[in-house]
Amino acid sequence: METFILLFDGLGTALQPMNLFLALVGVMLGTAVGVMPGIGPALTVALLLPVSLSFGATGSLIMFAGIYYGGMYGGAISSILLNTPGETASIMTALEGNRMAKSGRGGKALGAAAIGSFFGGTLATLGLALVAPFMVKVALSFGTAEYFALMVLSFMTVSAAFGGSMLRGLTALFIGLTIGIVGTDKLTGQVRLAFGIPEMSDSISIAIVAVGLFAVGETFYLASQRMNHLEKAEAVKGSVWLNLADLKRCIRPYLRGTGLGFLFGPLPTGGAEIPTFLSYTTEKRLARGEAKREFESGAGAIEGVAGPESANNASAAGTLIPLLTLGLPTSATAAMMLAGFQQYGLQPGPLLFTNNADIVWGLIASLLIANLMLVVLNMPFIGIWVKLLTIPRPFLYAGILTFATLGIVGAQGSAFALVLLLGFGLVGMVMRRFGYPLAPALVGAILGPLAEEQLRRGLMINRGDWSFLVTSNIALTIYAIALLAIFGPRLWVMASSRLRPAR
Repeated sequence: METFILLFDGLGTALQPMNLFLALVGVMLGTAVGVMPGIGPALTVALLLPVSLSFGATGSLIMFAGIYYGGMYGGAISSILLNTPGETASIMTALEGNRMAKSGRGGKALGAAAIGSFFGGTLATLGLALVAPFMVKVALSFGTAEYFALMVLSFMTVSAAFGGSMLRGLTALFIGLTIGIVGTDKLTGQVRLAFGIPEMSDSISIAIVAVGLFAVGETFYLASQRMNHLEKAEAVKGSVWLNLADLKRCIRPYLRGTGLGFLFGPLPTGGAEIPTFLSYTTEKRLARGEAKREFESGAGAIEGVAGPESANNASAAGTLIPLLTLGLPTSATAAMMLAGFQQYGLQPGPLLFTNNADIVWGLIASLLIANLMLVVLNMPFIGIWVKLLTIPRPFLYAGILTFATLGIVGAQGSAFALVLLLGFGLVGMVMRRFGYPLAPALVGAILGPLAEEQLRRGLMINRGDWSFLVTSNIALTIYAIALLAIFGPRLWVMASSRLRPAR
């Protein structure tokens, strides 16, 4: 009962005119960037980090969450009409959605995606409100050893979940940890890795790191690929409104997809790819009658759109559970939202629910509003979003770089900040070029100083005795989960190969 009272109070915060406006801006921007292949919500949040300083903590985080949700749906539009997923989480939607568009049922596919996003996002948000307080009660018993173990878990899981290999993930993490120790040590006053440059005697702004790696670096990389030619988008044929027969076919996929997305969202799997894949394969396996014929004939089954899209948005809400309660990001956009918390001096975790309850519950309540806004914006105005597919990519890249530069200049006000921005942009481009993930670098830069602080505090309390790190059962359990995240997938592959019958 207390949870619903807090959620109701959060609605009061989310319904304030300025916060409503920022939620609207967020879902519109998120949908827009989701539509355009290659431009995702993580890049957009990075781009807006410097600008959002004037919005306040609550308003900024509400806008970022709206971008996250909007990006999840926007990716479905390009997947269905262009067969080019705007987001990796929309890959499975492209399979049946584009087939439906080619057979003249693109409107139905877009409608099923919009309602699925609303359905999955709304139910998962209510689940977030119910689960988060229980996670907080557990986390409130944590000490320095447990918090350090959580940081290690975050480092290991993010490194394992992103990128093509564990080695590349750890390399990216090491880059982030190195960035995190630049500046003056608060305990000893020693300047570290400043190389005699006065501007680097202070720590490097997370906004510069995030915008440089994600916005500038990603733009450089995409521009270098010369993928400016796009296939012709399918015309939107048929009504986007679903009739009772369509809804009857979609309701079970919506429920199954929501369950899978909410279950896998908090896990360190790197995003919504796994639950959307499982949702699609589940619906294809369970298909009967007309749905089975459409799956097999290539005409496009609406169940193959409904399930993955509800899993997609439910996963976004599930991702916020470890982020808000433990400070652990399990997706690239969650890592960017962690940077958003940090720029306001806020650290996600159990104390956030105690000291900043208005911000947390306002953010959770705003997700319900954002989902409703997405349906209102996307069902009647789908034609407007389709027009974004015609924007020439060079114009888009130039706009991103200009906005990123102006944002950093306005927030930092120094020429050296632009030099750092360009430097991190080049680092980000090189990392993307050679398959090194960006999210571990950002997580390392944010959580590295916090992990160092917890470790040194624990050593001071225990008079230099390192054994405090492994004397807590909770900490040992967290370390075990971290090892499972690293070696679990490899052990699974080895076990599967041995159990597979020889031909």
